[in-house]
This record gives sequence, C-alpha cells and structure tokens, in this order.
Amino acid sequence: MRWNMRIRQVHRWLSIVFTLAVIINIAAMTQTEPAIWVGLLALFPLILLLLSGLYLFALPYLARAQRS
Repeated sequence: MRWNMRIRQVHRWLSIVFTLAVIINIAAMTQTEPAIWVGLLALFPLILLLLSGLYLFALPYLARAQRS
C-alpha cells in the first residue's frame, strides 16, 4: 500500500509541474518568437501524468482481480 501512496503523491506533484509548464508556455507564446523547447516543456510532465494516471485508474480493477 505504501507504493500506491507514493504514486499518488508523485501524480499530485506532476500535476502542479504540468500546470506551471502550461502557464510558462502561454506566457512564451505572447513573445514575438517563442522558442521550440518552451512549447515542448509541458510534454514531459504530461507523459508522466499519463503513466501514473493510468496506473491509478487500473488499481481498483487489479485489486478486484486479486480478490477473486
């Protein structure tokens, strides 16, 4: 159970990082020539959010399968 709580905590912090990256991205888009890397800044936390979110989504189903 301890591992699941760590994944949840990482997922929460990743959501904060992703939100900040999106805000930075929006601010960079107001510049005349935005850098490409700023546009990709939110992609890394988004991929990690997807992976941790899919794990958290599947958790109840995995627990139910183990009980049966």
